[in-house]
Amino acid sequence: MGTDKGRVLGPQQIRQLLRHVARTLPRELTCDECLEALDRFAEMKLAGRPAEEALPLVAQHLAICQDCREEFEALLRALRAFLDGATPSS
Repeated sequence: MGTDKGRVLGPQQIRQLLRHVARTLPRELTCDECLEALDRFAEMKLAGRPAEEALPLVAQHLAICQDCREEFEALLRALRAFLDGATPSS
């Protein structure tokens, strides 16, 4: 029987893992919860209002979740295009 020693993490992977752990909060949003609030967050950003202060859990989730951040960036592009009277491009 072989023993599985697991995967060894390199220094860069350990630093990245520690950065993620350091950014965790006692309460975090799920992706679904973040996406539910994304429209308000985007509208505040476009209006120049402090979205990060008003919705800190959304800001924190966007900082650590690439999928939700991509959704947010796409929403911002679409809203900017709408406000500029243009058709959003992908």
